[in-house]
Amino acid sequence: MCERCTQDLSRPLVPSRRSVVLLAASALGLLVADSAGAKEAKAPPKPENVLSPDASLKRLMEGNARYVAGVSRRHDFKHERGALVGGQNPYAAVLSCADSRVAPEYAFDTGRGDLFVCRVAGNFAADETVASMEYAVAVLSTPLILVLGHDSCGAVASTIASLKDDKTLPGHIPSLVSAIAPAVKTAAQQSGDALDNAIRQNVIDNVTKLKSAIPILSTAVDQNKLKVVGGIYRLHTGHVDLLAHA
Repeated sequence: MCERCTQDLSRPLVPSRRSVVLLAASALGLLVADSAGAKEAKAPPKPENVLSPDASLKRLMEGNARYVAGVSRRHDFKHERGALVGGQNPYAAVLSCADSRVAPEYAFDTGRGDLFVCRVAGNFAADETVASMEYAVAVLSTPLILVLGHDSCGAVASTIASLKDDKTLPGHIPSLVSAIAPAVKTAAQQSGDALDNAIRQNVIDNVTKLKSAIPILSTAVDQNKLKVVGGIYRLHTGHVDLLAHA
């Protein structure tokens, strides 16, 4: 073996930015390959759900406006069940808090098969949630992800109290505190209401996490196939305020 080969073998292999992008594109292509044949063979169960990211966001917010005004549509769940037996193509995915007062399907006046929803107290993206969103985007071709927080969030309030009092909460609840704590600590440096700031920061942090999740979500964002946005659900009115800087 020549001296140059020996030197090359001794150097650590560091992937280039180009190789990372190519890997991401390959991974995205592999995930959608299995569903591509089925899509070519038959139309999606809900053709009206095939939308651009911007059109998806517009439709979502139009549904929220109807919900706030009390003029939600009557959805024919009986016939929708049959249409969706063979598949699904939701036009938006929502990461929402598990709070019983927040129901995305109602809040956006949607029918069955319209939303791909993941719910957890504190609306944060753990590995399982990121994987679920990757499935929605890569396999179901969902063009929009909304991270939906809400005011008076108990999970965020409990995290603030736990950190302030240096008190460990019982059971598995500390796992929620660990996930939400970075947002609470960042918000503590901001002026204004501590809880409101932490709720907003938690949404912003998880929008950033999903946008940058490699290789699938980040690639879809870069290719303008996916938009990831944040919003706050207002318990009193039901209105969802989109966060401009999320």
